[in-house]
Amino acid sequence: MSKLWYTKPAGCWEEALPIGNGRMGAMIFGSIETEHIQLNEDSVWYGAFVDRNNPDALKNLPKIRELIIKGQIPEAEELMVYALSGIPQSQRPYQSLGDLTIRFKGMEGDKSGYIRCLSLDDAIHTVKVKVAENTYKRETFLSAADDVLVMRITSDGDKKISFSALLTRERFYDRVIKVGQDAVMLDGNLGKGGLDFVMMLKAVAEGGSCDVVGEHLIVNDADAVTLLFTAGTTFRFQNLKEQLKKILNDAANRSYDDLRKRHVEDYMSLYNRVSFELNGTEKYEELTTEERLKKAKEGEVDKGLAKLYFDFGRYLLISCSREGSLPANLQGVWNKDMNPAWDSKYTININTQMNYWPAEVCNLSECHKPLFDLIKRMVPNGQKTARTMYNCRGFVAHHNTDIWGDTAVQDHWIPASYWVMGAAWLCTHLWMHYEYTQDKDFLKEAFPIMREAVLFFLDFLIEDKGYLKTCPSVSPENTYILPNGVQGSVTIGATMDNQILRDLFSQCIKAAEILRVCDQMNRDIEETVKKLEPTRIGSRGNIMEWTEDYDEAEPGHRHISHLYGLHPSTQITVDGTPELAEAARRTLELRLAHGGGHTGWSRAWIINLYAKLWDGEEAYKNLEQLISKSTLPNMFCNHPPFQIDGNFGGTAAIAEMLVQSTEQRIVLLPALPKVWKNGSIKGLCVRGGAEISLHWQDCELTKCIIKAKHKIQTDVVYKQKRIKISLEAGEEAVLAFSHSFF
Repeated sequence: MSKLWYTKPAGCWEEALPIGNGRMGAMIFGSIETEHIQLNEDSVWYGAFVDRNNPDALKNLPKIRELIIKGQIPEAEELMVYALSGIPQSQRPYQSLGDLTIRFKGMEGDKSGYIRCLSLDDAIHTVKVKVAENTYKRETFLSAADDVLVMRITSDGDKKISFSALLTRERFYDRVIKVGQDAVMLDGNLGKGGLDFVMMLKAVAEGGSCDVVGEHLIVNDADAVTLLFTAGTTFRFQNLKEQLKKILNDAANRSYDDLRKRHVEDYMSLYNRVSFELNGTEKYEELTTEERLKKAKEGEVDKGLAKLYFDFGRYLLISCSREGSLPANLQGVWNKDMNPAWDSKYTININTQMNYWPAEVCNLSECHKPLFDLIKRMVPNGQKTARTMYNCRGFVAHHNTDIWGDTAVQDHWIPASYWVMGAAWLCTHLWMHYEYTQDKDFLKEAFPIMREAVLFFLDFLIEDKGYLKTCPSVSPENTYILPNGVQGSVTIGATMDNQILRDLFSQCIKAAEILRVCDQMNRDIEETVKKLEPTRIGSRGNIMEWTEDYDEAEPGHRHISHLYGLHPSTQITVDGTPELAEAARRTLELRLAHGGGHTGWSRAWIINLYAKLWDGEEAYKNLEQLISKSTLPNMFCNHPPFQIDGNFGGTAAIAEMLVQSTEQRIVLLPALPKVWKNGSIKGLCVRGGAEISLHWQDCELTKCIIKAKHKIQTDVVYKQKRIKISLEAGEEAVLAFSHSFF
């Protein structure tokens, strides 16, 4: 069983345990006398959409470019702050929905046997405690099947359950009112022109009494109680209150066992697709999660934590990104603050993309779809930004977006704000989804969006030293030092820009071939991609980050943008571009030598990069660092503060250590560390449309099963051997191995 478990209640939010159904999330503290559940709903964003495009951008763009070309970087950066920044500078923040507080009566007496547990196998949170001679149990889950949070409260004895329940919000709400004898509602709005929100709580008591007094829902002397909670905003509910009432009443008309069964079946249909097992982890599972993490911080990281981290990452993605929900933001869906760090938005210069690195490889394609819905919502806004700011066709986005798909510049921060690659990078996820699913109907819908992102750059790129380059450009979120000692961030054609465009342009060309589109734009793309500057090696043997071989102001910087070509891209590979792969290794060594990987998500990226370099020992060493240095008591990744991208990046990295794929080949156990001596992975997906399962013993592959979902022709690589396979949809290849290939 894969679970997080503890023998004391959570003392703070970072110890509370998360549940979610995609659009709603909750953090459960598991207290004995007073239960606290902090609540979220994915569309609780403050304010309304505002056109923030700077009307002075276009007339100042030629001057900005002239200053950059002349090397007058401070002057260019000053003018960019004035002329390119959004007005106002900030997008909308994601906010906490509120809190549910349950105060239990009759809990006097000796307390023993306390356990709180989050089962990753069925997505159910359980609290058990013995008070005097009576054992109390609370089971809580957030059902996607019935769109409700369900808490089942039971006791050994009859008439032992009495409590009051209260819905609150830190600020900015209108009222709490009675909705019948067994339900209460809190409502409000999210600012002028913003969304209305509602949350409702209903009690279904077996025995005893139930009433609403003031703003409290009160249950006395019940044998068992099922609490039902739901919430929403006018973002997706037009007749908000009536629709939420119907959701609660429909759930109340089902038995608890039925609600539980429907939840578990729905969740397991996704979670059970993949199974990761490492032999010899049983002894570690006898320890509480707190004890295991404490030992890890003291230098004793048990190998079973890798499995737990992997399973927890898949659990989190299922819990915060489901079809019809908004995509996972900086905190997934779990945010306790009204004014959270970085607004808990979508930071699209790495963090949002990292959230979805595990989606396809971990057989959770459906969980990827909320991101695609957001991209669609960004297109019209990005088209206006492209026209208004740059006089370009197509659509563009900078380094942040929000619920409304805002594409204007966010903040006044030179190293990040004026980066124009956000939409381009996001659109590579559309192609990624096609690569894994081979869904041509999806590709037909995605293709025009991908081309809109390309169209912007056909107009935006300028010629410099024989290449077409972005200008202005930055390498997120880094700063270089000019020979005269002046620091700058703005440049022409940073390496990451070229790598992203090479991917996006090439993907559009391939998509056109598949969809049999042959037009002038396609020919323009084919010509333009030839004129992008190649990835180059610098004087220290590393990948150059900028078009010039500058020194870095922060050589241990958390962003490793110039290694986009190694991961998530496949432009740099050990077996395809060995010189660039070695330069990428040198880049990592230099970053780490100067303190790199000090944020959780950055360490997760480093694990992926070492996995792509087929270095299992370095990948695992950095995985240990992620767990021991950047993991909170509840297994959330710590930036600090909490950001969920590290969890998802770490989950993806574990998959990449075991299986990697491109259009041309599948690589088996490319970065298997020695500590994972015996184990198996079942159900991972590879490009081309197939599932793969592996078994290994003594660090040697013993069995590989490849099941084709679509017709697939590819090479299979294991160590120094390579074979070709060709499978029709539904066919299965079973490759058996001894200590040598075949």
